[in-house]
Amino acid sequence: MIEAGKPATKLKSEALAVLLERGLVHQCTDIEALDQTLSQGPITAYAGFDATAASLHVGHLMPLMTMRWLQKLGHRPIVVLGGGTSQIGDPSFRKDARPMLEERQIAANIASIRRSVERLVDMNGEDGALLVDNAEWLNEFRFLEFLRDYGSQFTVNRMMTFDSVKSRLDAQMPLTVLEFCYMMLQAVDFLELAKRHDCALQVGGSDQWGNIVNGVELGRRDGRKLHGLTVPLLTTASGAKMGKTAAGAVWLHPEHLSPFGFWQFWRNTADADVAKCLRLFTELPMSEIERLAALEGAELNEAKKILATQVTAIVHGPEEARGALQQGDALFSGEGEILEPTHSLPLKILADGLGLLELVVAVGFAASNGEARRLVEGGGVRLNNQIVDDARRRIATGDLQANDRLSISVGKRRKALVGFE
Repeated sequence: MIEAGKPATKLKSEALAVLLERGLVHQCTDIEALDQTLSQGPITAYAGFDATAASLHVGHLMPLMTMRWLQKLGHRPIVVLGGGTSQIGDPSFRKDARPMLEERQIAANIASIRRSVERLVDMNGEDGALLVDNAEWLNEFRFLEFLRDYGSQFTVNRMMTFDSVKSRLDAQMPLTVLEFCYMMLQAVDFLELAKRHDCALQVGGSDQWGNIVNGVELGRRDGRKLHGLTVPLLTTASGAKMGKTAAGAVWLHPEHLSPFGFWQFWRNTADADVAKCLRLFTELPMSEIERLAALEGAELNEAKKILATQVTAIVHGPEEARGALQQGDALFSGEGEILEPTHSLPLKILADGLGLLELVVAVGFAASNGEARRLVEGGGVRLNNQIVDDARRRIATGDLQANDRLSISVGKRRKALVGFE
């Protein structure tokens, strides 16, 4: 295993050089071997996503941007949507089991996720990206057949050494046999894709390291030379996990978070994170990123607008990005009002009262309840255009305006319209 950073020898492949330069490499099973494979011609690589929700979120952008770069540099991506593995749920680094989903819900989630994936990778032409469902092969296995063919290829001793398993056991939480078998299924995915599509590389989040290694080792036993690469965990400069709010994830699907709400999330990026996000989530040349990262004070806000518009164009399309920029310019100048919800929350969250501080954090106006409290007590927060300075304030259904919406703002330039469904 080689951690992210420059390898000891000069790279031969442009693709790996770009991924390292952009900060998209955390771990690699053998970076020199992968560099050699990539330098010999186009390869096929895959990233998998379980359909546990109706939308992917910004954390998924890391492997998706990796696949996007690989495709731009001549390689073929496969995006696997886990219709099979979603029936179990990945236990990696979780303290409890995921809720079991019915096949009907999984199918609906896959159909919804597909829209986001098609924006991020080009699926046109003979060499276009492939979108496959691992239920295609996993649902075909009979239990005894699977145990005979693959159960003998894994040892409990080895599986117990992976952090994703150890974390659950160290927390003294139960780990079912069902969940324990998940990493076997993902390893089989890699081998099946190698057999069906000559896939040689799996890309995943850092929490997938153990699963990826299992797939590489299973391929080796079958006489195949496979590679694994993980992207870093998405964190801010302070070390906090990025892309989550009190209300949940920052979604990629427009029905879960409007394009303007998505744009506004990136426009509110902390100063210290602008350069990093420009490298990870845009396709701007590194020279331009270095120029923007060197800006200071009010000029840095222009870099944030460019970041927000570039990422929104990749995820939602250029037209939506232009519209978000125009609305953002109007709002940040204090001359505009929001017409469509920027954030969506479940109506049931109001049953016990939603804390004002939680709402301020949920829309991205503060990174913590403590920061939100300071904004509220300083008189900087408006709810439905009225200043609210009570940090204990709870939001209830009586606060909703027409169409079950409410507006919240901090100062003159940060505004959000929250819809409750």
